[in-house]
Amino acid sequence: MKFEGTKQYVSTDDLTVAVNAAIALERPLLVKGEPGTGKTELALQVAKALKLPILEWNIKSTTKAQQGLYEYDAVSRLRDSQLGEERVHDVKNYIKKGKLWQAFDAEERIVLLIDEIDKADIEFPNDLLQELDKMEFHVYETGETIKAKVRPIVIITSNNEKELPDAFLRRCFFHYIRFPEADVLKQIVDVHFPGIKPELVAEALTQFYEIRETPGLKKKPSTSEVLDWLKLLLVEDLDPSDMKRDGKDALPKLHGALLKNEQDVHLFERLAFMARGQR
Repeated sequence: MKFEGTKQYVSTDDLTVAVNAAIALERPLLVKGEPGTGKTELALQVAKALKLPILEWNIKSTTKAQQGLYEYDAVSRLRDSQLGEERVHDVKNYIKKGKLWQAFDAEERIVLLIDEIDKADIEFPNDLLQELDKMEFHVYETGETIKAKVRPIVIITSNNEKELPDAFLRRCFFHYIRFPEADVLKQIVDVHFPGIKPELVAEALTQFYEIRETPGLKKKPSTSEVLDWLKLLLVEDLDPSDMKRDGKDALPKLHGALLKNEQDVHLFERLAFMARGQR
């Protein structure tokens, strides 16, 4: 079972090696990188390439590790007991399976995506150590132990918003998705926009990297944002000549796809003002 990328996803050599190493070691693959660099999409494309089902567990700041195992609805059971409901005698009627339980229950190998694990509190990764390592957990209300029938391929993403515990990192195979170089980004563009004019791509990517490298930028535009920008350029049918920037107009055309906060917009407006003053 080897991952080699897909027609819809450009996987660099080091990323391909990381995916296959995690599969061979039967360890979770922890993928870090800037937002918008294709971490979540990687899991979807691994599932597609290997022809496996995928389960997605999207983590929020309020998500608890226990929710990934199961949730016991004691309130509903108490209410049903007061109403004399027959179902109250079987505690299983009040247990909701979480994403890990569903993954462990699967009859075939699946891909389990735990997306943006760094959004949860610091204890969240520690609370899943044993479950992800041993691929089993205990259900206290029923006394049963749930074991994975087939070990899933676990892909965990992080935007690096907070540090993860060492004990958790030790159990993962780690890969950092670096922001793509111009040649790789051009391959990504070609996948999403086959037949796009090379001159337009060249001008757009030149401006894009200039924007990313501008000192003082609060949020650098990502891969997904440059793809949105190119889509708008195509919709507006702009030529490379239409996109030229000069001192009086330092902001790129349709800059709202690239610059996502007022500080960065003001930064480019100040650069334009300074350029005019030097003339």
